Amino acid sequence: MNAKREIIDLLKLRNKEIKCATILNGGSWFDDEDETILLKVGYSTEDYERFLREIDFDYNSGYGGQELFGTIWFKDGSWAVRGEYDGSEWWELCSLPKIPRELL
Repeated sequence: MNAKREIIDLLKLRNKEIKCATILNGGSWFDDEDETILLKVGYSTEDYERFLREIDFDYNSGYGGQELFGTIWFKDGSWAVRGEYDGSEWWELCSLPKIPRELL
């Protein structure tokens, strides 16, 4: 799986714009070369292009050890966190629940 392609597909599928992000390329369990990639609030076009270049790497999203970690905050107030079960990985979209009527 390619991290850049996966994130771009997530943005297109959910019609989202990134506000900021932190991505950790954990590599594999025997690799000590972990790399954190940041995209800060108020980023420029150049910052965004650099971010996309830095997340353009392949990793194994199948069963085994988790290799990709992170959180992506979206401009609409929602966010995505990296989910994992038994080494299988995915982006999990999160948003605040609606406030129940009885609380308004």
